[in-house]
Amino acid sequence: MHHDSPILAGLIGSGTAPSLTPALHMEEGRRQGLTYVYRPIDLTALHLNADDLPSVLQWAERLGFTAVNVTHPCKQAVIPLLDRIDPVAARVGAVNTVRFGPDGRTGFNTDTTGYERAFRAAVPTVRLGHVTQIGAGGAGAAVGDALLRLGAQRLTIVDVDSSRAAELTDALAGRHGADVVAAGVDALPELLAACDGVVQCTPIGMAHHPGAPFDLGLLRPELWVSDVIYRPIETPLLRRARQIGCATLDGSGMAVFQAVDAFRIITGHAADAGRMTRHFQSLIAAE
Repeated sequence: MHHDSPILAGLIGSGTAPSLTPALHMEEGRRQGLTYVYRPIDLTALHLNADDLPSVLQWAERLGFTAVNVTHPCKQAVIPLLDRIDPVAARVGAVNTVRFGPDGRTGFNTDTTGYERAFRAAVPTVRLGHVTQIGAGGAGAAVGDALLRLGAQRLTIVDVDSSRAAELTDALAGRHGADVVAAGVDALPELLAACDGVVQCTPIGMAHHPGAPFDLGLLRPELWVSDVIYRPIETPLLRRARQIGCATLDGSGMAVFQAVDAFRIITGHAADAGRMTRHFQSLIAAE
């Protein structure tokens, strides 16, 4: 891509107006001397929903968008609208980045690659013999696949919705030669007493979903603890984990590295991950 040819991207989803993603992308573009405009395409504000995704994508393509990120509730709905899908995204069963090109629309998932990169950067030496994952939704699917790529030998998936846990377990089972099982919430005391690490992939701990996903008395210093939430950056779970000396990974890593990976797909230029992390942290601190 020409250094001076303008890049136009957007973020399609419900309630995307307050997202930090556009600012992250545009600031990194500016630092690299690119002309890069990245706009939220907020379905809620436009009185649209996931059913309107075919026409939203078609207009983005016609109006010369380079690419779009897609978020809730479009990450699965977008798949049938693509010409090709990256193998990693196909495995996760969700797409969050769509590049438009002469050969049509290509889908990628940088949530899963972003989590993997964040993990390698923050907690590269922790044990991955047995990992407990709480939450089998969209974030859970991305994180579960990343944990298996990272080398988790046994992955136990816990969700209040047991059919959702079973579904994700089936999707992940047999991948990378790992042992993937589903368990009920009542098994958490037993699991957390024995496993190496725990990953929190539910909305519990966010400002409007206060609290913790389990009794924090179950934490012990030998566990590593990861939370995908980044608003707030320190959830009650992470605060308690740090107090007792656990190795931790907060949600800023996945948020930044999914943008780092998407930046490269969209612009063709590598992003400076350290610079994007500092910018992200300053945006969060200012909220």
